[in-house]
Amino acid sequence: MQVLILGSAAGGGFPQWNCNCDNCRGVRQGRAGLRPRTQSSIAVSMDGERWLLCNASPDIRAQLNAHPALWPTRGLRDSGIAEVLLVDAQIDHVSGLLSLREGCPLDVWCTASVHGDLVEGFPLFPMLSHWNGGLAWHEIPMTQDAPSCTFQVPSCPQLDITALSLHSNAPPYSPRRGAPAAGDNLGLLFRDRSTGKTLFYAPGLGQPSAAARALMAEADCVLVDGTLWHDDEMIRLGITDATGSEMGHLALAGEGGMIEELDALPASTRRILIHINNTNPILDETSAERAVLAQHAIEVAHDGMQFTL
Repeated sequence: MQVLILGSAAGGGFPQWNCNCDNCRGVRQGRAGLRPRTQSSIAVSMDGERWLLCNASPDIRAQLNAHPALWPTRGLRDSGIAEVLLVDAQIDHVSGLLSLREGCPLDVWCTASVHGDLVEGFPLFPMLSHWNGGLAWHEIPMTQDAPSCTFQVPSCPQLDITALSLHSNAPPYSPRRGAPAAGDNLGLLFRDRSTGKTLFYAPGLGQPSAAARALMAEADCVLVDGTLWHDDEMIRLGITDATGSEMGHLALAGEGGMIEELDALPASTRRILIHINNTNPILDETSAERAVLAQHAIEVAHDGMQFTL
């Protein structure tokens, strides 16, 4: 199983276009220890030719152009992207579908609640229906009584994908904002049947459930939410009055934070953070917070990072 990090930042990217926080200012100035990042997305492949795109960020065009494995090679119009899997309906994870319109019809895997938000609240499915058939929806079945399921996609037939509903939040335009339902936000466990190797991917993780912890403990590598260092980080900076937990993200530091969750995993587990907000001090490779992560053997994803499981 090949894993490619297309984008590692949270919504807005890094630097965010209208942000003058110390991090964003520093990366614009070329300060050592800071590198630009596009918005969160990964791609997974079993053969290096057909790739399953997990989330379509607003930066998808630049991300595809940056990686030769995803370039058109087999015909006049082509792409290494065979299918798309959405973990939620957040703008920074779905609006890139608009940039993929020339490739329609396009197979998209998501839950009924995500599909509903992308039909009503942010109507990408109706809009893109005008481009060569638009988006072909494949349902990931999810209910309150059955909050997980395992399925396969044609581009990666040797891969079993277990989707688990997470405790997070629905998008601001969703009628379930503040009261999310099963399927609004997913964690994904990818299992390579040929090797038994596993990857757990969850860019939005508000509070790990027992089921989420079990999948994380089962994984050879976890690629999880690193949005904020402190739960009230953005409040301290005067950016918003919402905490990370209210936005659906578990902060790294503090009692019960993501660092503690990752410390509880088996010693052999590779731990990588993704979906990192521009305010998070871990973006500075010279920061004290980054040193703390190193002490806990926790890595920080960067654009173009690639590994094989």
